[in-house]
Amino acid sequence: MVLATSFFASLLLLATAKLTAPRTMVVHESRAAPAQGFVQSGAAPAEQQLTLRIALKQNNIAGLETELYKVSDPASELYGQHLTLEEVTEFVKPTDETLAAVSSWLSENNIDAKPVTPAGDMLEIKIPVSQANDLLSAEFSVFTHIETGKTIIRTLQYSLPAPLTQHVEFFHPTTIFAPPLASMPKFVAASPAKRATPGSDDLPRFMHLDYDPCELYGIPTTPATQKSNTLGVAGFIDEWANQEDLTEFLTNLRTDINPSTTFGLETLDGGSNPQNRSQAGVEADLDIQYTVGLATGVPVTFISAGDDNPDGLNGFLDMILLLINDPNRPSVLTTSYSFQAETDLTLSVATNLCNMYMQLGALGTSLLFSSGDGGVSGGQPQSCGNYVPVFPGTCPYITSVGSTGGINQNPGINEIGSSFSSGGFSNYFAIPDYQAADVAAYIAWIDSLGTIPEDGRFNRSGRGFPDVSAQGENFEIVVDGQFGTVAGTSCSSPTFASVIALLNDELVAAGKPVLGFLNPFLYSSVGRAALNDVQFGDNFGCGTDGFFGHAGWDAVTGLGTPNYTALRTAVGL
Repeated sequence: MVLATSFFASLLLLATAKLTAPRTMVVHESRAAPAQGFVQSGAAPAEQQLTLRIALKQNNIAGLETELYKVSDPASELYGQHLTLEEVTEFVKPTDETLAAVSSWLSENNIDAKPVTPAGDMLEIKIPVSQANDLLSAEFSVFTHIETGKTIIRTLQYSLPAPLTQHVEFFHPTTIFAPPLASMPKFVAASPAKRATPGSDDLPRFMHLDYDPCELYGIPTTPATQKSNTLGVAGFIDEWANQEDLTEFLTNLRTDINPSTTFGLETLDGGSNPQNRSQAGVEADLDIQYTVGLATGVPVTFISAGDDNPDGLNGFLDMILLLINDPNRPSVLTTSYSFQAETDLTLSVATNLCNMYMQLGALGTSLLFSSGDGGVSGGQPQSCGNYVPVFPGTCPYITSVGSTGGINQNPGINEIGSSFSSGGFSNYFAIPDYQAADVAAYIAWIDSLGTIPEDGRFNRSGRGFPDVSAQGENFEIVVDGQFGTVAGTSCSSPTFASVIALLNDELVAAGKPVLGFLNPFLYSSVGRAALNDVQFGDNFGCGTDGFFGHAGWDAVTGLGTPNYTALRTAVGL
């Protein structure tokens, strides 16, 4: 782990500093009841060890955002000049005053802490429940997730000494009740008689029914050449990618690629990737097969997060921390998982994780996330009242990818937004400058219809998502040796990520920097002109038709689907 060189020195020098203000305890975070789907099962065992993280106030996160936009905006003189880890650290490291206050308090309570971020802005401690209750004036209890039966230890409220509230963002996990990640796309097995067979024209072909995404979006099939440009695939909840399935996929659907092509593996939190074919995961196989199969020749790494994660977020935070610390971090990361609702995370935790994405983007990694598969209801039942935005798709520092359907060999004309494609407006994050005009125009169009989709059910001043889209229906994959189809934004994110990875390959070959954070480019005049505008479709949910497709950006398909040839020109190739 690379650490700010001053961190340990500051911690040691300031550990004896004393808080001079009265030790009045102030409620720092609270909630009236556990999140929907959880029930309280009883008090947590006093001797149970807890791993807690303390997020410290960062000294200049607004300054980092400014720098991120400078290096990500094609109109900026600094475009493409991604920051170094040392430069990012200077923006997010705590002040000496914050370090002094927190380290003194922990020392007085005989608690050892270790930094888990390069800047030392997040500390980790391990203490028993009894001490955590005393330290935080809390009542940690056992809560059970009704659907899965899984248990977690949380508290509905905790407090901090008054002087510390200006230095600590939050303790975690405390009041957060993140349910298991959204379920995988459903795999529909296909009988051999119903499977398409390779064509006789000797062209590489993908057989999701009757179209080829390489032809659809102009994605090149010539192999990439730059081994420094890599594509990462995020894996969670014991979903594993199988090499034999990949080989069979390539043998049948990309006959021009060596069927023995492999992918790399990186693990965290006890993650693994066993190769017993019966353990192959639908999501993992899908993501690997369509990154290896579309981003021809780009080195692909499967990043597998295990269950031993102390971040309270199914490994989401730990994975980003791993990549921030990794000098060989991928140029593109695609994630086909999301939480079922933005409110699955507290505002403080969602903001902190979103800011972690900002750091990774500033370092030059393009982050793409599937927007979700629940339409405007997110991962909630159709009986929902207000529309349900989905995180991380609502974070302004990532690129959210929605889905389209429809078979089309003339891009942009016949594609329509998929009904399941989640989209809408954040209740946590404000509209970023790069999409302000688009959101305003879209809402004005909705207003002009005189039939606003259940006005009041969405935040008209929130960050809009998705940003872009790609085909997400009838994707043929191989799972445990069986051919079948899947659908979902889980198909769309690796597809769009592969396009970006191939563009990065050409940029690196030309001596240019990789694209990094994509959104300022995508929303620019040159970026949007290189996308196929999808103007039809709706993402129903909550008992309504949801949002509607429209010319320009919309809350179903974003700015549209990729046109590789046009994007290649737009990035200066």
